[in-house]
Amino acid sequence: MNRFHIVKLGCPKNDADSEILRGILESKGYEYTSNPANANYIFINTCGFIEDAKKESIEVIFEYLMLKNEKKDLKVIPFGCLSERYYTEILEEIPELDGLYGVLSPYTIVDKLENGVCMYKDTEPETIYEYKARSKPSEYYAYVKIGDGCNRNCTFCSIPSFKGKPKSRDIIDIKKEVEFLVNNGVKEIILVSQDSCLYGVDNYKKQALPELLKTLNTIKGEFWIRVMYLHPDFLNKEIIETIHYTDKVVKYFDVPIQHISSNILTRMGRIKKKQDLINLIEQIRKYPSAIRTTLMVGFPGETEEDFFELIDFVKEIKFERLGSFTYSKEEDTPSYNMPNHVDEETKIKRQEELMSTQQKISSEVMNSFVGKTLKVLVEEQEDNVYIARTYLDAPEIDGNIFFKCKKKIKLGEFVNVKVTGNYEYDLEGEVVENEYSQFIKPF
Repeated sequence: MNRFHIVKLGCPKNDADSEILRGILESKGYEYTSNPANANYIFINTCGFIEDAKKESIEVIFEYLMLKNEKKDLKVIPFGCLSERYYTEILEEIPELDGLYGVLSPYTIVDKLENGVCMYKDTEPETIYEYKARSKPSEYYAYVKIGDGCNRNCTFCSIPSFKGKPKSRDIIDIKKEVEFLVNNGVKEIILVSQDSCLYGVDNYKKQALPELLKTLNTIKGEFWIRVMYLHPDFLNKEIIETIHYTDKVVKYFDVPIQHISSNILTRMGRIKKKQDLINLIEQIRKYPSAIRTTLMVGFPGETEEDFFELIDFVKEIKFERLGSFTYSKEEDTPSYNMPNHVDEETKIKRQEELMSTQQKISSEVMNSFVGKTLKVLVEEQEDNVYIARTYLDAPEIDGNIFFKCKKKIKLGEFVNVKVTGNYEYDLEGEVVENEYSQFIKPF
């Protein structure tokens, strides 16, 4: 019996690809093992976005190569973004590898593997695929990739160089995958793409995310739909209103604005500037909703004035959720050769100040929910405490709500919880009956 293990690194798009790869291998008789020491094949889905992610991927590759000292027949095979971006360099510098695949459809990877082609990189990245197989879910949420690739001109981003142009999957094909997941117990479908606002531009010749959401909303069952990665430059009124008015779609807007200084936004190659972004946020907040954003500090040319403008903006807007990262100098990007790079110490100091500011804001925001009732998805139980997520909380990156309940609650159920207290990023509460949130409509 050939046993395999998959290591997922990087973004949720990699998670979605890995689950498809697992499903294909299982359909062909391979057996998945959660213990890499028991595997004959270890597939490593790599990330090549920024320096920290690249270092992690390389470290993980060498970590699993060490297992070959104990198990001579073990095959270690990286694939994905890092492999695509540095294919030749990896082949030259890590000859111990048993295989190496670039950005390929999981179906292509399995086909090449079974035909003895262990090293392969196509002339163009193969980022999307038809749905035929997927492993049965082990969580109550699942990532579904609706498209990939990007043609935006963000000067700091290397992704177009190894993911290629944007490509979208067919609506009916996505619907089949979502139906499979819902029928197998998934309660939250998380749609991911490099930029979900781009969905459909290539194959439907329009921004077709509203049509996709309305189609998925017709699937029978009690489940949430969450959309990630909405590029602010192309987030329009139709997409905003579809999210607000489509029952199963949670009112959560993941909009990575990166900065607010028009000077820095111009250098970043972003279209919308400060007032445009403020107008966009106001449009989203015409209705009760949560906005999550991502901000970058230390971009070349960022002055103290630019940074404090960002801090003041964060204090004013009070984002429900916020993440940040420091600028990473990536070769083959326009910002690589820009003047006035910010030193690492300053970047780290600015990030710490930004997140300290957001921590206080988050505590205020969380406190504003005390006394309100929210529909929550129950996912874990530790001792007599249940751990759940609200519409505010994307898995792995946001917070949780904690509560106790005298009666037994089945994991994977939706219940109504009245918020009784809060922490900086999390909530606590108690189960209530026949009470619904003003933020989430009942199914």
